[in-house]
Amino acid sequence: MAKLIAVYKTPKSAEAFDRYYFSTHVPLAKKIPGLRNYEVSSGAVGLPVDPGGVHLVALLEFDSADAIRSALGTPEGQATAGDLANFADGGVDLMVFDTKPA
Repeated sequence: MAKLIAVYKTPKSAEAFDRYYFSTHVPLAKKIPGLRNYEVSSGAVGLPVDPGGVHLVALLEFDSADAIRSALGTPEGQATAGDLANFADGGVDLMVFDTKPA
């Protein structure tokens, strides 16, 4: 399996971010071909001793890192990536990696 992790930094308005993210961005992302699972953080995100500057973390699961790269090249993947500028005004870090049991 593989993950695409999106770490959303603190936005100008958490309320506006959440409203747009859950009503518009999530439905777009759920149309990406090959998406197996989509989870988001619940509650505060931060280090054990510091709240940090992260508002939300999304974890999207696919069959492989190559599958993620291919999926992002589809019209649905491009629409989802292009949508980030519409709400992620605090910035976002995207990470893609294959996973294995530890």
